[in-house]
Amino acid sequence: HAPIARMLAHHHHHQPSWSSSLKLGRNHTSRGARSARSFSCRRSSSILAASSQAAAASSSKSADAKKVAYLTPYSSFANQNQVTCVLGSQWGDEGKGKLVDVLAQTYDVVCRCQGGANAGHTIYDDDGKKYALHLVPSGILNQNAMNVIGNGVVVHLPSLFKELDTLAEQGVPYEGRLLLSDRAHLLFTLHMVMDGAGEEKRGGDQIGTTRRGIGPAYSAKTARSGLRVCDLLSGDKEAFVSRYMRLVEDAEKRFPDAVDVDAMKADVDTYLDLIPRVREIVADTVTYVNDAYDSGKRILLEGANATLLDIDFGTYPYVTSSNPSLGGMCTGLGLAPSKASQCVVGVVKAYLTRVGAGPFPTELDGEIADFLREKGGEYGTTTGRPRRIGWLDVVALRYTVQINGFTELNVTKLDVLDECEEVKICTGYRLKGEETGTFPASATDLELCEPVYESMPGWNTDTTKCKSYDDLPAEARAYIERMEELSGCSVRWIGVGPGRDAMVWKN
Repeated sequence: HAPIARMLAHHHHHQPSWSSSLKLGRNHTSRGARSARSFSCRRSSSILAASSQAAAASSSKSADAKKVAYLTPYSSFANQNQVTCVLGSQWGDEGKGKLVDVLAQTYDVVCRCQGGANAGHTIYDDDGKKYALHLVPSGILNQNAMNVIGNGVVVHLPSLFKELDTLAEQGVPYEGRLLLSDRAHLLFTLHMVMDGAGEEKRGGDQIGTTRRGIGPAYSAKTARSGLRVCDLLSGDKEAFVSRYMRLVEDAEKRFPDAVDVDAMKADVDTYLDLIPRVREIVADTVTYVNDAYDSGKRILLEGANATLLDIDFGTYPYVTSSNPSLGGMCTGLGLAPSKASQCVVGVVKAYLTRVGAGPFPTELDGEIADFLREKGGEYGTTTGRPRRIGWLDVVALRYTVQINGFTELNVTKLDVLDECEEVKICTGYRLKGEETGTFPASATDLELCEPVYESMPGWNTDTTKCKSYDDLPAEARAYIERMEELSGCSVRWIGVGPGRDAMVWKN
């Protein structure tokens, strides 16, 4: 079928009649802003029409490469769930990208809703080729999927385009398959400088951020001083630069030794130079996603970070600055809760990891931690930092099940435990002499918690060749079933290796 980019150009000249009648703040915006918003609104409607044609053309190819055997159950799953949300249930790095990537082969629209380039997903194609993603949704490897960066994401444009250019060099074009919300907030180098300076100022109480500027960007958003994509495209460059320089001046007052005003002035020119490239991907994604839903498109929501890093529900203050829980998927995309909560998958690693500072009741050190770290490749996708290692914590898992209403779980990296003589599950905490099964609000209290473990025999068997649940060793099945019993949530998928097909279904 014709390339989506070509159809996209065609549909720009054949707009649906309803698009011109949409009014978005017409009486409260400048002519330039109205023009930018009108453009993005028209773009979202035309792209929806284009992607519909692309899907129709694609469906006629029964021998298409993505119809391989391992995708058949995922197609069935997608047919049952028009909207599926995939969220991290721990402190991130659970392996969400793999499930999202596989599911994305059978969904029409894949969306990022919150966070920024502090999140990283490592995914593999059918040939085992590795891709590291930070801002781009994991559906980018599906040539028939539209990928959406929602309004809740804070976007460092130079990093985004560098990532897109790298993908193009790897043979993954993005033209006509990526939309950036006109409501998304911009992240500048200034925010990164502030992030690093803020961490240094904390001294021994550092949070352990990625220093990618995420916190300061969200702070500006909350303080209503941030700049959005639509501001960059408003046509009023003078106003954009003026507002940006106010951010620089405020930051210099806070961090006079860190903020180089001249360097920050040069940074804004980079953004102005990127305007033509931004115009190619910008859209009113709220309209696009809801129109896609109304037309029956299958939509996949991809969480970044994880619930235990949620600004409200995580181990505050050792958290991220957004809501990587179900609520953040709704506010970060503009999709109603009744639509976004149809199917909510919690991704849980068979053991536990954490990057950065903060309490970690089941943390291990020594030989077993080193072994699991090396076998599991536990180094940050974004930072390269070695991850802290611990046993599975079901108290925390049960807590995140409650918050998100998970309908099913995806257990990842079960194979990393293959050589363990014994595996442990934390079933409770001992805090100040008393046993509790609830997750404390206070990070100080959580730091004092001693884990109460339940030990189970290991399986000492290679699980990477297992294709069905019955193929798994009895001890591994017992571990999974005990996890279900303690968390109150059923397991649907079990990861037994990095490849797309290294996934066991549990019906």
